[in-house]
Amino acid sequence: MTQISPPVSAFAETPRSRCEFYRRECSLPTVVDATTGRITMRAGLIGAVMMPTQLAQQVKTALEGSGVTPLSIIGHPRAQMWTFLVRSDIRPVGKPDDVARLWKARVVVIREGDIALPSPAPDPLMVRTWVSPAISTFRPSGAVVIARALSILRQTRR
Repeated sequence: MTQISPPVSAFAETPRSRCEFYRRECSLPTVVDATTGRITMRAGLIGAVMMPTQLAQQVKTALEGSGVTPLSIIGHPRAQMWTFLVRSDIRPVGKPDDVARLWKARVVVIREGDIALPSPAPDPLMVRTWVSPAISTFRPSGAVVIARALSILRQTRR
C-alpha cells in the first residue's frame, strides 16, 4: 500500500516574519505591535517624504528615469498618498516660495516619530500597501526626492 504524505502548505507570512525580512534584507529598524500586527519603524537615519499620489507618480517616474532605483514606496489608498522611504539628509527648505509650494501641495517630511509599514496582518481598511516594495538597503536621498518634487511643482505652476 502506498503512503500518501500530507499536502505541503504554503508558507504563511506573519507580521513577525515580514518584520524580520525588513530588518535582515532591507536594514529597516522595524518592530511589531503584538496586539495589532502593525509594523513600524522609528525615523532616524531613515526618514520619509509623503505626498499626494498624483505628484508622487511623477516623482517616481522622474527618479527612475534618472537611475535612482530601487525605490521603497508605501501607498495609502484611502488617503491617496504615497510615502517614499529616504535617507534623512533633508535640509530645511530655504526659499519661502518653495516652502509654500510644498505646503500647498501637501508634501510632508517625516524626520521623527514612527513610520508604519505594510504588514501581512489582515487589514480590512486597506490602510497601507507597497507601491514599490522595500527589497534592499538602498534609500534615495531625501534631498533629491524633495528637489524632484519641487521641480515638478514649479513646472506645473507655469
